[in-house]
Amino acid sequence: MADGVRKASRWQSAVRLLLLITAASHAPSGEDGEVPGGAIAVVRGQLRLQKLDFWVRYPDYLANELMNEYEKAPDEPYLLVLAGEILDSEEPDLRRLPMLRHRFGAFEPLDDVLAPLVEKGLVRKSQLVNRERVAEHRYWLTARGQEVAATMLNEAPAVEWYRKRTQLVVQLSDGLGGEQLKRRQYLVRDYADTPWNSHITPITDKARARLSQLRERVTPAPNTSSLCAGDDLS
Repeated sequence: MADGVRKASRWQSAVRLLLLITAASHAPSGEDGEVPGGAIAVVRGQLRLQKLDFWVRYPDYLANELMNEYEKAPDEPYLLVLAGEILDSEEPDLRRLPMLRHRFGAFEPLDDVLAPLVEKGLVRKSQLVNRERVAEHRYWLTARGQEVAATMLNEAPAVEWYRKRTQLVVQLSDGLGGEQLKRRQYLVRDYADTPWNSHITPITDKARARLSQLRERVTPAPNTSSLCAGDDLS
């Protein structure tokens, strides 16, 4: 971290992307084109994968989105609980893995990060080409990748955080495409105002101040018993 910016190890990046693809992928349909050998599920769109990865890597922005959802649905207090669990901890600093702002927002080249997963047959990549240009990138989870993800969760308790976080991010996205997620993330002024090729500015202090204001409106304070049946995101 000689430049002062925290960077993930190759192992951390591979685990994060494998679990994110596992959480975000869906069973292939006729619209997904030819299914590579061994593939069982797919994530369509590099932009969407980048935007989901941003929320995993910036816990303060994720908490801010949870508060946005809470203000839309104040009868869902677990959203505020989840935001509080993030912001009341050191997670925004300890878990943040900065991303650069490019033309389409948060971005990091995926080829190097995915290379170990592709090499080991855990993930496969394909492209939809339209008029001699790439119209869409597709990221395929293989049966082997699913097996390895499950094994890591059983044998390495530290990986559980990634599982919970990637599942929460996917639920928050509610099936939105990359362009929709990009517009949603650009609504945060600090994100939009970050100069190109600079690391996106954290919003931890602002998010904590907002959390305090929202909590003042809640009596009694929400608790995790409000989680919907089957949720395991706290």
